[in-house]
Amino acid sequence: MKKKIIFITLIIGIIILLAIFLQNDYKKRNMGNNIISKTTEEMVETILNMKSYEAKLSVKIISNKNEHTYVLEQKKLEDKKYRQEVLEPSNIQGTIINYEENKLSIENTKLNLNKIYENYPYLTQNELLLDAFIQDYKTGKNSSMQEINGEIILNTEVENANKYRKYKSLTIDTKTGKPTKLEIKDVTQNILVYILYNEIKIDSLR
Repeated sequence: MKKKIIFITLIIGIIILLAIFLQNDYKKRNMGNNIISKTTEEMVETILNMKSYEAKLSVKIISNKNEHTYVLEQKKLEDKKYRQEVLEPSNIQGTIINYEENKLSIENTKLNLNKIYENYPYLTQNELLLDAFIQDYKTGKNSSMQEINGEIILNTEVENANKYRKYKSLTIDTKTGKPTKLEIKDVTQNILVYILYNEIKIDSLR
C-alpha cells in the first residue's frame, strides 16, 4: 500500500513538473514572437502610464468640404517633450514641430521656416498626440472600456470640450497590446480626425 502511495505521489510530481516546464516553454516561444500574454487591465495600464513613445501614423482630417491626409512621425520624450515631423504630403515634408516647457517651435529648412512661440498655452490640447487622449480618458467622468473581437476600445467624453472634439475612442490590439487607431468625433458622433498607428513603440513606467 505504501509503495502504491509513493508511486502515485511520484507520478503526480512528474506531471506537475512537466506542466510547469511546458508552460515556461510556451511563454518563451511567445515572447520570442513578441506575443506576450497580458490581461486587458495590464495592457490598458501600460498605455495610460507610459513614459515615452515613438510612432509613425497616418492622420485623416475630415471637414464639411474635403479631407486631408498626413503621415507623421511622433516622439514623446520624458519631461513633457514632444517632437512631430511631417513625412507626407511632399509640399510640407520635413516640417518639424517641437514642444517643450510651454514652448513651441516650427522649422522646415526647405521652406526656410523657423518660428518659436513662447508660453504656448495649447501644448496639452494637441489632439494628434496620444498623450492628449490619455489625459482626457483619465479626467473624463464618462470614460469606459470594452473588449470586442480581440480589440480593447477605450471611450471617453471630453470635459469642457468644444463641439468639434467631444468624443474620443482609442482601439488597442489584444495580441500586441499596442494602439491601432484613434478617433475624434464631434457632438453628433461624426468622425473628424482618424489616426491610424502604422508603427508604435511604448516605454512604460510600469
